[in-house]
Amino acid sequence: MDRLVQLADQKSLSRAHVHMVAQTLGVADRTVWRWVAARRHGHTPASRDRFRIDDQLRVRLAYWRGNAAALHRELAAEAARDGRPAPSISTVQRAVARDLTPGQRAGLRLGERERRKFDVFLQRPAAYRNEAWEADHVQAPVQVDVDGRLVTPWVTWFIDACHDVILGTAVTPQTPSRESILAALRVAVLRSEPYGPAGGLPAAVRIDRGKDFLSRTVTDALGAFAVRVDDLPAYGAHLKGTVETINGAAEKMLFAVLPRYTHRQKQVNGVAVDPDQPALSFEAFTVEVLEWVQWWNTEHTITELEDRTPLQSWADDPTPIHDADETRLWMFTLEDDRRNRKITTKGIAFGRNRHYIADWMVGRVGLKVRIRYMPHHTDEIEVFDAATGVHLGSAVLADAASADTRSRVQQARARQARRVRTDLMAAEKARRVRYAAATVPEPAKRLDAMTEAEAAAALAEEDDVDMARWARPDLISLGPPPASWRLPVDLNHANLQDDRAEDQ
Repeated sequence: MDRLVQLADQKSLSRAHVHMVAQTLGVADRTVWRWVAARRHGHTPASRDRFRIDDQLRVRLAYWRGNAAALHRELAAEAARDGRPAPSISTVQRAVARDLTPGQRAGLRLGERERRKFDVFLQRPAAYRNEAWEADHVQAPVQVDVDGRLVTPWVTWFIDACHDVILGTAVTPQTPSRESILAALRVAVLRSEPYGPAGGLPAAVRIDRGKDFLSRTVTDALGAFAVRVDDLPAYGAHLKGTVETINGAAEKMLFAVLPRYTHRQKQVNGVAVDPDQPALSFEAFTVEVLEWVQWWNTEHTITELEDRTPLQSWADDPTPIHDADETRLWMFTLEDDRRNRKITTKGIAFGRNRHYIADWMVGRVGLKVRIRYMPHHTDEIEVFDAATGVHLGSAVLADAASADTRSRVQQARARQARRVRTDLMAAEKARRVRYAAATVPEPAKRLDAMTEAEAAAALAEEDDVDMARWARPDLISLGPPPASWRLPVDLNHANLQDDRAEDQ
């Protein structure tokens, strides 16, 4: 408008100028002429009053599930009762399109989940390997045969957020628990064969309020290695976008091509195509998942990683890797019973009428211990000294102990019995006094008695020993020195005596 007013003041404004501007702005030529006239006379063209969607109408639109036609019918009925004109349906539809964003319209129609599809999310800046991991469970939409039943298994995995590497994976036929998390965590951290090469200890792990992820066992296992756990808000999938992206990729690239995919095409009557398709066994499904993870890490190239595979991108990162001791990792990823227990003659009581035994327990009845165990796998436990924390060994369920275990316990008892019996016999042998046989009436003579020659030799050796080191002047005070000894002279005291003599 400023340019057109300038041309008008210079008497150079033409219809071609006005028509070109009108086409650009999408208005009529006469509207542009009106704007130019108002601007030249110092007037601002007033906006035309139009129908708008205010807060009250937005609530009514939500009541009608986002249906603009239903809102128009309600407004028309109210206008008829009040005797005033009602807006047309096209006016209401234009107002809805103009005053509400696509996200707001989707939210009023289907709720918050749909509204989020129109949001813009920030992208995390590129960091470094092991700076942050993301963990999640995903239920595979595939029916798998487990002991004759069809179930939809779950996959738990840990992802490096910087390089999209799948570090650790665990598959369970039922709803996952802290057991599957600990199993996947061990695989993710370890880098020795058959694991790795990606892995190590992360600086942080991002999760979203899963009570199994936030269980005391998992937080203790991560806290023991100073790994921070970032508890994200519930339903905040965008806050851990890397693992959510891989969840979606796994469904499209892996699960969708497996037999008995639950989202497969359906016939006109709603029945799935080939409903009697044989299902994979759980073992075969696990093989498919692990092979796909290997393909994703080593063969699948990603544009955001400069057309490199996730493992190549991870290996090219020069950030130092902090590895965990495998033995300590195993122990810290076991659940702590957090109770002091005692070794009894039946072993260690843990659980209802369950006792655990081991050969190393022989001779240690009464010792206070603490145990660690794998959740849901209590056939074997790890036992630690309650006072020192030293790992004493493993113990197995007594009722399920193998013949070899029972044999080792019996052998340990026998060894302990032999050792004590040998010690007692040696002590009694040392205590026994032997005497020489007598042929004539005489006092009994001990066989270990010393002769006069042996006693004289022992005393001679004693005289040669430096006895000064055995002196204890702090325990027995020394007597005054003999009068014949010449004692050291105190020069200060002697000078003082001389001065007193001269004064006299």
